[in-house]
Amino acid sequence: MKYLEKIQTLLPLGYLYLIVLGLLKEGIEYYQLGINILKYSSITDILISPISDVTSNPVLIVMIFSFFVFFYLGQLIVIKNSHKNWAKKILGQKRFSQDASKTEIRKAIFPFFMLFFAGELLMMFVGLGFGSGAKLALRIKQNNFTCDYRINFNSGKSADILLINMTSSYFFYVTKDDRNIKIAPVGTINNLELIDNKKLK
Repeated sequence: MKYLEKIQTLLPLGYLYLIVLGLLKEGIEYYQLGINILKYSSITDILISPISDVTSNPVLIVMIFSFFVFFYLGQLIVIKNSHKNWAKKILGQKRFSQDASKTEIRKAIFPFFMLFFAGELLMMFVGLGFGSGAKLALRIKQNNFTCDYRINFNSGKSADILLINMTSSYFFYVTKDDRNIKIAPVGTINNLELIDNKKLK
């Protein structure tokens, strides 16, 4: 029960951290496109953003899994070598006798590894924001992209587009031979057709 209570206590911090990750990543990425994405996004959009990035990118899944493995193995190594000087630096002011239980030591080093894990995630998402934003801006400037969707408007008009992003209220896209990024309210769009589906080719 105590373990479940501890998880419940940490959940609000987890949600807050996801929002921070989303704000930083989205803000940095779309700033390079001249868009203040926060003006067009709800809290839900920001909260879902990191989760959406992870689930749509196998590389990110592998990296986060690697962080968890490092997190687990790191704890085991520190616990096994808790009497050594380098491990004592990680443990901080706390000192343990040779008879100290693994549970006591694990509780002491858990905050350190949690901060390390949070820092790794933060650097990863900030780097992703810089990298993906710069890459997308360059592709638009050089007109070096393939239209992946056909957008059909309620008016009956349609256009082949590169879909940049979508929020709960807006679509962001560019058309071929046009550097201007267009922002369309969801209410004006009838549907989207995925016309460049690499998975089905």
